[in-house]
Amino acid sequence: MFFSRRIAAEARSQHLGQAAARDGRLGQGMIRLDGVTKIYRTGDVEVRALDRVDLAIEPGEFIAIMGPSGSGKTTMMNILGCLDVPTDGRYQLDGVDVTQLSDDQLADIRNQKIGFVFQAYNLLPRNTALANVELPLLYARAPDRRQRARAALAEVGLVAREQHRPSQLSGGQQQRVAIARALVTNPTMVLADEPTGNLDTSSSAEIAEVLARLNQQGRTVVLITHEEGVANFARRIVRLRDGKIVEDSASRTLVGAM
Repeated sequence: MFFSRRIAAEARSQHLGQAAARDGRLGQGMIRLDGVTKIYRTGDVEVRALDRVDLAIEPGEFIAIMGPSGSGKTTMMNILGCLDVPTDGRYQLDGVDVTQLSDDQLADIRNQKIGFVFQAYNLLPRNTALANVELPLLYARAPDRRQRARAALAEVGLVAREQHRPSQLSGGQQQRVAIARALVTNPTMVLADEPTGNLDTSSSAEIAEVLARLNQQGRTVVLITHEEGVANFARRIVRLRDGKIVEDSASRTLVGAM
């Protein structure tokens, strides 16, 4: 069982609160999509990648977004990550309506509020793990960079590997460095797009456990995945098909804990 008995009561309480939020009885949600539609056009061909999607994600949730190829989950990731904007509808992140922002303002939102983890680790091969984690702080000219980077590596259990270069790390360890890099700016949410896609089963479970542990510490995690076993580490699973949400429910992990 992925959740211990010690946190089962907490999981039940959080799920009830999240269910109420989705029914509209609680606040607006830290992340809120209202009637979001995304249409791509190539000549006379129109593809409706997302079709009037409504979604609310509360602070501290761990949500997995799933769906087959062509379901709209990549488009959903792009919009949640402010890499694209809806054709219609509204997206609010932490109280900000991002659908009305300029490209420069969207870049600021990405840098300040979103920690990205991708399938490819995107680590600089000549840099140590510590230096790779430090990079976002270096670009932002932030103070205490080395201290904050070490703290982020500690969160993913890699302090002992801080001086190792990517070639000296396993795939799972490289992805943990990438997660630490996403955490170092203390973002509003961690957005992980197929973070286990390049990993074997054991390393995939390791990364899913890291994300679950971060969520237990209070971080908001949004996971895009096609792997059922990985998705079940989340507390809530949203399934897409043909650009629409067809299911929004507690994961098997949470149900088991209840």
